[in-house]
Amino acid sequence: MTFLRSVVGKLWLTILLLVSVVLFILTIMLLEFFQNYNTLGMKEDLTNTAEKIANVLEGHTNGELSLGLEISWEIIDKVNNVVIIKNDNEIYYSPNTEKTKRLSLTDIKNDPNLSQVFQRDVNVEKVSTLTFNENDDDGKGTKFTIIGVPLHLPGEKHSAVFIYQSMEVMQETTHETTKFILLVAGVAIILTTIFAFFLSTRIAAPLRKMREAAFEVARGKFDTKVPILTHDEIGELATAFNQMGRQLKFNMSALSQEKEQLSSILSSMADGVITFNRDGTILITNPPADRFLQYWYYEMGVLSADSEAIPTEVMDLFQQAVDTESEQIGEISFQGRHWVILVSPLYSNRFIRGAVAVLRDMTEERQLDKMRQDFIANVSHELRTPISMLQGYSEAIVDDIAESQEEKKEMAKVIYDESLRMGRLVNELLDLARMEAGHLQLTMEEIDISSFINRIIHKFQGLAKDNEIRLYVEIENGITSISFDPDRIEQVLTNLIDNAIRHTPKGGSVKLSVGSEEKGIMIGVKDSGSGIPEEDLPFVFERFYKADKARTRGRAGTGLGLAIAKNIIDAHHGHISVQSKLGQGTTFSFLVPRK
Repeated sequence: MTFLRSVVGKLWLTILLLVSVVLFILTIMLLEFFQNYNTLGMKEDLTNTAEKIANVLEGHTNGELSLGLEISWEIIDKVNNVVIIKNDNEIYYSPNTEKTKRLSLTDIKNDPNLSQVFQRDVNVEKVSTLTFNENDDDGKGTKFTIIGVPLHLPGEKHSAVFIYQSMEVMQETTHETTKFILLVAGVAIILTTIFAFFLSTRIAAPLRKMREAAFEVARGKFDTKVPILTHDEIGELATAFNQMGRQLKFNMSALSQEKEQLSSILSSMADGVITFNRDGTILITNPPADRFLQYWYYEMGVLSADSEAIPTEVMDLFQQAVDTESEQIGEISFQGRHWVILVSPLYSNRFIRGAVAVLRDMTEERQLDKMRQDFIANVSHELRTPISMLQGYSEAIVDDIAESQEEKKEMAKVIYDESLRMGRLVNELLDLARMEAGHLQLTMEEIDISSFINRIIHKFQGLAKDNEIRLYVEIENGITSISFDPDRIEQVLTNLIDNAIRHTPKGGSVKLSVGSEEKGIMIGVKDSGSGIPEEDLPFVFERFYKADKARTRGRAGTGLGLAIAKNIIDAHHGHISVQSKLGQGTTFSFLVPRK
């Protein structure tokens, strides 16, 4: 069956069937022609022979009838049987006619066709089945061709010459002719088969090469070429195939370049881009959009990307854009960040095939607005308390309210402590200003991570034990050393660990983790404390940010520690982030990149 499905099999079978049908029709027509030709020829021969006998007999009258009969018997062939009827009483049979196969006068006169010789004096012919005895072919008889010619003898009215011959002679001739024609047809079919296979092979060979080349092109090998073996239609097809391969390669290269260009554009965009299918499935995202989804997965507690975990606000805007075929805009806020979302429908042949969502992170703009509004208030608030205390205790000393020397010393110590606090505040503000101005100088060293982290953990073990907090570290295997400024990174970790301990209740835990990433090492400080309210998350790295005083256990700072930590990490060309849920804890993570 596989052979018949191939081009060679189909072409061979088509040619063979076509030639066979033509040969069959031609054989039938030739057999019919030869059969009719032999029948007509035999009838003409028998008629001529009968007429010759009649002429001989008519020329030998007057007692010469016996001579005429002898001459007549010489004229006829061995297969011919002759009956000469002179009158009803004188009938002569040819010597080769057997007595059992003689045509009687009664049979002639009883036959309406043969009797016309006597009645109308005309030539007659007939093909008849004659049965001369009961055992002849089981009574079926033998077919004979009978020719009757009138005989004009002096004094006789009903004279005629009848000659008849068995059809078996003609059938033997026809059989031999049929065998010859069938032999020729068989030879023709064999030659046709050979020719068909030869032709099919010549046609199919380049087609097979084109099929193999097509499979190679389907695998992406567009340089595959088909050899041009002929200059006919198949050769033109091979030329067209090679041109198609070159054009495909050009088009695929162009598509690849456009795809890379589009990917580069999407990757370099500051705004997030999410492309949806019509059913809401995410097709394409860029890095800002991935960060947006990661924030959302953390908010929802989803461990991996899931199309069903897409924010409801985004899906509502997507559905409205698809239903109304118009742009939709909205806002969404979680994890202390704010995004403006613009969803536009995508068309394909005038039909909507999906939508694209552009997400712009407006957190920084909102933070800047809040910073401009709160900066003066924060500075005033931070300076008001120590100034008030300085003023109050100074007045007490001036007005001699303090009676004893110890009270004066105690008041002076308070004034001194508050002046130190104001000094720290001013110094931290100056340090922060220098960092933001880009004047921070880093002393980069190759630091052993394990010993560095353990030293910092050891420094805080006493404080953690006093507060009944479990402080421990997890360092990923394979991390040995990395280059950074140890004093500045220690300053960052000191601030983060101190904040974690202060905001974690008794019985809680603080974990310091170190893991390896492609770009550097990721250091995280995770606590099981009270967490940070969602509305405060965008501002934790801003100046003067402070947690709720009720959760600081009397150890409030200046509110500049996290801002300084962020600038130190930025100076190392890394990044710091925070994730938190109220009542569940907070995780601060920062990346220290490799050189």
